[in-house]
Amino acid sequence: MPATFTRINRLRPTTDYEWYHWLIRRRMVATYFMQFRRLVSLACGCLLLLALIGRLRREMMTSRHALTFDEVCKNQKRRDDVSLSKMVLDSILVSDQHKILFCETPQAGDTEWKKLLIAASGAYPSVEDIPENLIHDHKNNGWPRLSSLTPQEITHRLNTYFKFIIVRDPFERLITTFEDKFLFRKHTEPWYQHTIAPAIIHRYRKYFPFLADTGLTFDEFVRYLGDVDARETIDWQFGRNIVHWATYADLCAPCDVRYDAIGRYETLERDATQILRKAGIECVASSPLIDPGITRDNKTKAERYFAGISKQDIRRLYERYEVDFQLFGYPTPDFLLN
Repeated sequence: MPATFTRINRLRPTTDYEWYHWLIRRRMVATYFMQFRRLVSLACGCLLLLALIGRLRREMMTSRHALTFDEVCKNQKRRDDVSLSKMVLDSILVSDQHKILFCETPQAGDTEWKKLLIAASGAYPSVEDIPENLIHDHKNNGWPRLSSLTPQEITHRLNTYFKFIIVRDPFERLITTFEDKFLFRKHTEPWYQHTIAPAIIHRYRKYFPFLADTGLTFDEFVRYLGDVDARETIDWQFGRNIVHWATYADLCAPCDVRYDAIGRYETLERDATQILRKAGIECVASSPLIDPGITRDNKTKAERYFAGISKQDIRRLYERYEVDFQLFGYPTPDFLLN
């Protein structure tokens, strides 16, 4: 008889005692196998349920983005010209010379647009000749703020002047704001490092002040922006500086001020030509004056920045800027849907 068959034969039970224990082991193996199958089935069911929930969530969020501009505005509290907030009136710049209103939106190419519009007034032959300190000096650059006028003058200009705004993907705008104001420190704007950053760090950093010198992190910045109670508590310290991360709805009131043109930062080279033509200043200013580099879209940077942020904080942040996404047709970020 072959050695292999003999070895296998010896493993089989021969006595009643061995048969008893062999049957017990078989029954235990069968029990464990059935339990394993149930666990696998349960796990598969949970995965299918999660996939279904994710799909329904994506469909719901996608359907919300399918809303038209007017449909989104219907859900917003409307205001008349007189009751527009001071932030809105401060954000809208006026050119009586060309009968234009421009709502500035920080980190969406507004500085380049200011240069272009100042040059259009004829005071300077080109944007390169405009002094840097004049660009944001609205008392002397020919583009005063709407808030400097009387209520009657405000209403007249809102009803008769050409009005336009430039927008950008809300999350990408916040990343640029964080880099410009907190990451790349500017000696010309020390208050961001010495006043605003410490106030945010003090609220969210566990080991403050021991790690205060490390500077504000993007995670802390996102937590602050999504924290309604915190912003109501500490925003009063920051004054007008909060315009750099205020929503477009708060900055420019697009549902109340009916803008004649809305340009997008991502397609600014194309949109600028149309806006200048509609504003009637294409003869005194041209879109090539705008640096083409400012319109580059960088989705990869957004994904990298938000990779280390908790889903809860991202969702809270999205809830704050959701109207901006909906009003201007920006899709919900993939890293939020997933």
